[in-house]
Amino acid sequence: MMRTWCIAMLVGVSTGCVGAPVVVEPDPAPATPPSAQAPVPAPRLTVGGQAMQGGILRGTALGGILTLDGRPVAVAADGAFLIAFDRDAGPAALLLLTSPDGTRMERPISVAPRDWPIERVDAPYRAGKTDAEFAALRPGELAQIVAARAMVTDAKGWRQDLHWPAAGRLSGRFGAQRVYQGKPGSYHGGADVAVPTGTVVTAPADGVVILAAARPFTLEGHLLMLDHGAGLNSALLHLSRIDVAVGQRVRQGQPIGLSGATGRATGPHLHWSLQWQGAKLDPLLIAGSPPPVAR
Repeated sequence: MMRTWCIAMLVGVSTGCVGAPVVVEPDPAPATPPSAQAPVPAPRLTVGGQAMQGGILRGTALGGILTLDGRPVAVAADGAFLIAFDRDAGPAALLLLTSPDGTRMERPISVAPRDWPIERVDAPYRAGKTDAEFAALRPGELAQIVAARAMVTDAKGWRQDLHWPAAGRLSGRFGAQRVYQGKPGSYHGGADVAVPTGTVVTAPADGVVILAAARPFTLEGHLLMLDHGAGLNSALLHLSRIDVAVGQRVRQGQPIGLSGATGRATGPHLHWSLQWQGAKLDPLLIAGSPPPVAR
């Protein structure tokens, strides 16, 4: 049905409508009946693989909000997600999908322990001495690292199988720790590969540069950090040169810098660390052993 009005009526003239032009306005479109509206996807939660300390799992979540032990988990438009477990993660975790109507789907997760390299030293623990320059610079450096890890980007590298940023001999394992007469020292938060200074370092996955140290940090040296999206990020330490800038997008395998021995390093090598929402991860568990140098 269409509604018509005389032009005279529209402009307030009191003439008749016979022979007068009219303005035709269509009736409002009828509301889409509920039966024709797009169906709400049924809640779905799947996760595959074995959960281990320092490792990751991937899955699919549709139709709700996903959390891991109460912390929000980023879920892509197609439902894909990634979760990970710290080096010291406990034996159990709970993955929970809550739909808009309050329906809950739970997936209890058993986290397998790892046999970390532990060296027991029969000597008292002595904290490293710090000089005045270190004490002055370190708080600002830590603030930059914290701010970088708080950045959220739309990078999709978390969907990829991560690759080692350099080939060479594994010279330092993730999680290794010394215990001094029963007192634990700090454990190694990444994995090291022995490479000569000037070795090309490549992006382990697609990402966005979130930190590129303009000057060497006291411990990390020339530090480069990449966000891979979904809470996953990489840190590459002791570089001799950084060839990318903050905000730049990089592709997996793209050269991003050169290895070195800047910061507190006993020799040239590349230190690669991975974190997911603050959980420290084992690069060997995620990317396998570093490839040998081509002869």
